[in-house]
Amino acid sequence: MNDDAAPRSVRAARIGHVNLKVSNLERSLAFYEGVLGLKVTKRIGDEAAFLAYEGYHHDICINTWQSRDGSPPAQNTTGLFHLAIVYAERSGLRDAFRRLKAAGIAIDAAVAHGVSESLYLRDPDQNGVELYWDRPAELWFDADGSLNMGHRPMEPEALLA
Repeated sequence: MNDDAAPRSVRAARIGHVNLKVSNLERSLAFYEGVLGLKVTKRIGDEAAFLAYEGYHHDICINTWQSRDGSPPAQNTTGLFHLAIVYAERSGLRDAFRRLKAAGIAIDAAVAHGVSESLYLRDPDQNGVELYWDRPAELWFDADGSLNMGHRPMEPEALLA
C-alpha cells in the first residue's frame, strides 16, 4: 500500500518524545516519576533517565549532560514554552491535580480552551508543563464548523467536582 492510499484517519506524523536539560536528576525524577506518575524505562547513572506512560520506550528524557547544577533560562529569552501531557480521560487530569496538590506544587494557570481543559505549572527547573485532557471531538467545533478554541480561566478545584 502506498502512502497516498492510507486512510485519512491515520496521521502522517506525530510529536515524539521531549528531551529536557535539568540541573539535578534526582530532583527531576521526584517530580516526573513521583508526582506526574511516569515510569523509568532506562536510567544512565546520575546523568539521564528515560520515562514513559503505559509501556512506551520513552515520552520524556531528563538529563544533566549539558546542565548539571545549571540555572533556568532567563525570562524573555527564546526556548521551549512548555511540554504538554495529555490524559485520555478527565479523571486522569483530576488525579494529576490531586497529586500536585498533595506535593504542594503551584499551579500557574488553569484554562478551559473549549477543546480541552488545562493546568499549567513549572517543573523543578522552571520548564513549563501543561497537563490537559481533550474534550470529546464532537464538541471541538461550533455550529458554523469553526474550531471552538479559546482561553477562559477556570478554577482548578472544578476538576474535583
